[in-house]
Amino acid sequence: MNRWLRGMALCSVLLSSASVALAGNDFLAQAYAPKPLPQSSLEQSLTRLAPDAAPRVLRLAARALSCADPHAERLAVIDFSLPSTEPRLWVFDLQRDQLLFEELVSHGQGSGNALAERFSNIPESHQSSIGLFRTMNSYQGRNGYSLRLEGLEPGVNDLAYQRAIVIHGADYVSEAFIEQTGRLGRSHGCPAVRQEVAAPLIDTIKDDQYLFTYYPDPEWLANSNFFHCDRNEAQLALN
Repeated sequence: MNRWLRGMALCSVLLSSASVALAGNDFLAQAYAPKPLPQSSLEQSLTRLAPDAAPRVLRLAARALSCADPHAERLAVIDFSLPSTEPRLWVFDLQRDQLLFEELVSHGQGSGNALAERFSNIPESHQSSIGLFRTMNSYQGRNGYSLRLEGLEPGVNDLAYQRAIVIHGADYVSEAFIEQTGRLGRSHGCPAVRQEVAAPLIDTIKDDQYLFTYYPDPEWLANSNFFHCDRNEAQLALN
């Protein structure tokens, strides 16, 4: 009888030890498991301010800007996956947490008709470029008041300055033009806006602010450094 009781006691001890070991393993697994990155406050702000914009586009814009310049004051976002007949340009004041513009914007002749489908970094292609840009100075040019852009992504948009890819106003960006042709007019690759908003829009984002232009290009999405630097930093912090 005593032998049976001793056997039961031993089994209880072994089961308790196994439970502790399993609990310890679960704790270690949870402690060292990669944690998902939290939704950034910038992404939440952009999504709230521009409910008509695609959340995935604003998510990528927020990630790219956080990677390039977390202290930026202004951000413009263009979603080239939308047709030119829809507003697809948003300008945000990040410091005041405001949406300043929601506008029509053209794409290049070489990129497509109502829908932009082709993008390039090549001079004389007359195609739009995607990716992250830093804004430069404004000037008076052949297209009137314009804004120079610096492409920040090698091989994707870094020839924007040499290609004279600028923001400017154009008479072919209007609701009247859409009614006549079923689409906006097209540029030589520049993101052209309505003439009546060109000056205030340019003044809002000139001089070291940012423009993010989106299209679901698989190679760019997979390789852009501006989408992956936060993820790499997070992984390093876990190691």
